[in-house]
Amino acid sequence: MKHKIFISYHHELDIKYRKKFEKLFSEQYDVFDSYSVKEGEIGNVGTEEVRRKIRDKHLKESTVTIVLIGRDTWRRKHVDYEIHNTLRSTEASPRSGLIGIILPNYPKRKGENSNSRTIPKRLSQNLENKYANIHNWTDKPEELKKWIHEAFKKRKKINPNNTMPIMKNNWKGEGWS
Repeated sequence: MKHKIFISYHHELDIKYRKKFEKLFSEQYDVFDSYSVKEGEIGNVGTEEVRRKIRDKHLKESTVTIVLIGRDTWRRKHVDYEIHNTLRSTEASPRSGLIGIILPNYPKRKGENSNSRTIPKRLSQNLENKYANIHNWTDKPEELKKWIHEAFKKRKKINPNNTMPIMKNNWKGEGWS
C-alpha cells in the first residue's frame, strides 16, 4: 500500500535533503506519493496564508507526515504548525501518522541518536507517548515503507499529544524550553 506523504522540514537549510528524499523514495523507488510544498509554490504571502495553503492543499490529503530533522528544524514555527495540523482530526481530514527522520547534518552527541531539546517540541512530546517514532536517515526503501506503514496504523490506535499552543515565533537559543 502506497501512502500519501507530507514532508515537513527547514525550508532554507534542508531543501537539498527534501529533494534527495523525494527523488529517491517517491520517484526512483515509488515508495510514496508526495504531497509536500514545492519550491516557489506558495510565494511571498503572510504567515496565515502560508498556513492555510499548507493545511488545505497538502496536509488535508496526506496520511503520514515525515519531519526531516536537521540542525535547526526544531526552531521553526512553520514546522510546529505542520505537526500540529498533522495531529488534528477534523471533519475535512483525519489526523495523520508522524515520523521524524534525523538528517546527516543533525549534530549528534556521542552515544545519542538525538537530543529531545533540538528536535521539534511537538514531535518530542509525541515520541514520549509513542504516537510518533524517530529514525536515522536511510536509503533503504523497504525500511522506509515499514516506518511509514507503522505510523499510518498508529494514528488510529494512539491518541497524540497536541496540547501545546502553536508556536507564534521561531525558537532561539540552544534548545527549546
